[in-house]
Amino acid sequence: MCGLVGVVTSKDVGVCLYDTLTVLQHRGQDAAGIMTSDGGKLNLRKNNGLIKDVFRTRHMRRLTGQMGIGHVRYPTAGSSSPALAQPFYVNSPYGLALAHNGNLTNASELSRDLFKEDLRHINTDSDSEVLLNVLAHELQQQEKITPTPEDIFEALSRVFERCRGGFAAVVMITGYGILGFRDRNGIRPLVFGSRETDRGREYMIASESVALDSQGFSVERDVAPGEGVYIDKNNQLYTKKCAKEESHTPCIFEHVYFARPDSLMDGISVYKSRLRMGEKLANKLVKERPDHDIDVVIPIPDTSRTSALELANKLSVKFREGFVKNRYIGRTFIMPGQSQRKKSVKQKLNAIGLEFKDKNVLLVDDSIVRGTTSRQIIQMARDAGANKVYFASAAPGVRYPNVYGIDMPVASELIASGRTDKEVEELIGADWLIYQDLEDLIASASEGNPEIPHYECSVFNGEYVTGDVDEVYLKRLESLRNDSAKALKKGNSHSHKHGLISDLQTET
Repeated sequence: MCGLVGVVTSKDVGVCLYDTLTVLQHRGQDAAGIMTSDGGKLNLRKNNGLIKDVFRTRHMRRLTGQMGIGHVRYPTAGSSSPALAQPFYVNSPYGLALAHNGNLTNASELSRDLFKEDLRHINTDSDSEVLLNVLAHELQQQEKITPTPEDIFEALSRVFERCRGGFAAVVMITGYGILGFRDRNGIRPLVFGSRETDRGREYMIASESVALDSQGFSVERDVAPGEGVYIDKNNQLYTKKCAKEESHTPCIFEHVYFARPDSLMDGISVYKSRLRMGEKLANKLVKERPDHDIDVVIPIPDTSRTSALELANKLSVKFREGFVKNRYIGRTFIMPGQSQRKKSVKQKLNAIGLEFKDKNVLLVDDSIVRGTTSRQIIQMARDAGANKVYFASAAPGVRYPNVYGIDMPVASELIASGRTDKEVEELIGADWLIYQDLEDLIASASEGNPEIPHYECSVFNGEYVTGDVDEVYLKRLESLRNDSAKALKKGNSHSHKHGLISDLQTET
């Protein structure tokens, strides 16, 4: 999962992009990058690390220009080489830079075609670079010195014909404008908005509405599935549906975990959808255990707090903050290796003993992925003196890998895969475990916008909406994503990828 932004303004965009990426930092803590266009000159700074570490004053002074794009990344396949930090760039045609969120399910096939038929070299193993080169090739086929919006949308229509999966992207066409687009199923989020200035209207494209809010932009709407949104250098806006929409099925996990609660996605308040998750989970709990003996509801910070609060209200049970979070530790489920995750949980949370001692505690989390974190937190509650420890998940059991841009681990590393709820309960050490029902999770989002009745829920039900994911694909994915493969890949990335195009990405 990654965060994107593209903007055209009447003055230098560097600080605007920096501030916007700071708001989107929750979408990726592995790497960050900004590229700006100052006339015909491109300025780039990107590297591994948090935004505050990648960008210093000396870098910001060089990020001049009135248009630019930015990216925050976490690695879908586990590699974190500086060579994989975005934006990516190709010089032909025009000079194109891309920031991408998602995953192409046919990246291997496309990479082969790009080399054999389009005669394009791929420098990394990133599908983002594949997507950029596909677009570059299709724009090249237009054979126009000055591309019109129609030329750009025509090239984009062929990108949609060639590329499959879940993806959103912003592309800067040097000296001309910025293009944003979203996959034909609308799996990955993308929104655009505008603001009035003394020099006219300006536009921004970003992953979440909160990014627009932070810079004074008002949301126009979400980018539609299969649509292109183009902002030229004069801040003229053009939109066109470039692909036939197969079905609008946004990712439900955005509402469960990834998105900020103050964002709107496809017209749905993430905050309200999480409130409804807590309400529906409370209804299920009362139905299953009307005579429950829960003394206190405690959220596992931060994403589950909204759901836990509403759950406690519905149960008429005390809501308490029982864990103090160290906010300088990253999100643990995306960390490679069980030992690293275990170490991070202990660094990340500390229990407030008074809220646990001699009480029957219901812990609420947004989801359970590997179960490592859940098991440790339950033990922390017991060590703090809890009498009984119950555990509630605002999402159903995660039983299948994600193939559309979330680093959800392979099935063999998912605690709920092939197990009953009772077996998971025993493995994490809870006195009782309750999962959200999938239909209730979907309703929690769809009640915010009834026009979107279907969601991408493959991690819960194994149904992949693009129709091109089979057992062969999943086995190949497993060989790339299991923890041992990630460890090997990380080592290799430091040994032979660190020097690639180093003049662009490791400048200090």
